[in-house]
Amino acid sequence: MNLERVIAALAPTDVVLRAPVEISDLAYDTRAAGPGALFFCVPGERYDGHAFARDAVDRGAAALVVERVLELDVSQLVVPDARRAMSQAAVLFFEDPTRELEVAGVTGTNGKTTTTFLLHSILASAGRRPGLLGTIESRIGGERRPAIRTTPEAIDLQRVFRQMLDSGDRSCALEATSHGSELGRLDGVRFAALAFTNLGQEHLDFHGTFERYFEAKRRLFVEGDRPPAAVNVGDAHGRRLVEDLRGLGHEPLLTFGFADEADIRPEQLELDGGGARLRAGGIELRTKLRGRFNVENVLAAVAVARLLGLATEAIAAGVEALEGVPGRFEAIDAGQPFAVIVDYSHKPDALENVLRTARELAGNRVICVFGCGGDRDRGKRPMMGRIAAERSDVAIVTSDNPRSEDPGAIIAEVVAGAGAKLEVEPDRAAAIERAIGIAREGDVVVIAGKGHEQGQEFADRTIPFDDREVARQALHVVARA
Repeated sequence: MNLERVIAALAPTDVVLRAPVEISDLAYDTRAAGPGALFFCVPGERYDGHAFARDAVDRGAAALVVERVLELDVSQLVVPDARRAMSQAAVLFFEDPTRELEVAGVTGTNGKTTTTFLLHSILASAGRRPGLLGTIESRIGGERRPAIRTTPEAIDLQRVFRQMLDSGDRSCALEATSHGSELGRLDGVRFAALAFTNLGQEHLDFHGTFERYFEAKRRLFVEGDRPPAAVNVGDAHGRRLVEDLRGLGHEPLLTFGFADEADIRPEQLELDGGGARLRAGGIELRTKLRGRFNVENVLAAVAVARLLGLATEAIAAGVEALEGVPGRFEAIDAGQPFAVIVDYSHKPDALENVLRTARELAGNRVICVFGCGGDRDRGKRPMMGRIAAERSDVAIVTSDNPRSEDPGAIIAEVVAGAGAKLEVEPDRAAAIERAIGIAREGDVVVIAGKGHEQGQEFADRTIPFDDREVARQALHVVARA
């Protein structure tokens, strides 16, 4: 692509043009800045991309997008916001893939991953040949790849959309994060439908205030090409969003949730140990996902599917076909007389939902192992301590990705919310072994926080760690005792 096309699209405030340039690729990381690349000097939280411009040019970058002119003998486009410019250029360079690719997005604090897995299953049942982008993995042309970040940077995101189309995908189920919204990664994405699940305590270390967190979600619905919207009116912030959208005359808009006024709500509902049966939106549904909170995820998926115009039969078949989601209320069964559940719940609302469901399933006690991550929202730590203490018979607080913080200091903030009601075991493996070692028939052991993750992050290293494998090993020891 000729640089002149980029100039026309970005309308830079200044252009330092050394020579006609052909652009062969886009990059924001010097490791990807090969010959002919257009390199974006994006200021970040820790590093400023302008500091790496010379390295990018040495690697073959043919031009730069900058926020200030650099003393380098290379074409430069000066823009007010290099990150936003990156989104615009990515849509242009990859030929606006979501104009063709049907993107079903899900945003909110809890439920994004499970709802996107449900949507992927429904889209597959409907013959829409879906890809998937989210926290656990991506699926492109049927090939599974590990996720690097939930919502990739704009260049990576638009590249993946193009790869999906080129590999035969015709739709995509996507987790749309608040980071992706705030940082402009989702700018230019054309959503065929977008769901709002809920809003709870999370990411305030990044957004600063709850209002800014809400606004990051809201802007996905009200800016650009406003997408068909499915919103949970069983959530207070969902109701607020609906009021905003109706005030803007937003259409189409479908509501869902455990609320009498919801368009898609449980008209009949039976919960059991194997999942749930329900009638919602005029559809008889059976899901293998357990718990009331997962019924809410099913309602979200049904609402999005309705907005996409999918057949009733495909919706019902897709919901029933999903066996489970890795690390989301995942049962670890080695034949023991008690249940062991691994879940990703690392936020207050999510932990409370999981422990409520565990209580419904327990014939005896609920035993919980949990922790809070380092370098993240500190305000949720005492909240999670209180919830674990109130909702469990035995609660053991441990380490969960302490990163650069002292694990003991994190635990102290958690304990402050619950006092002496919590047991403390900083070694996560030992905490899991302790919980499983004291479990008896009819108990439910919940291991919360890491879910599908396979590493424990410290300041200077990440060690292999999978709650599911540690639990299996502990169960093996118990069985032999």
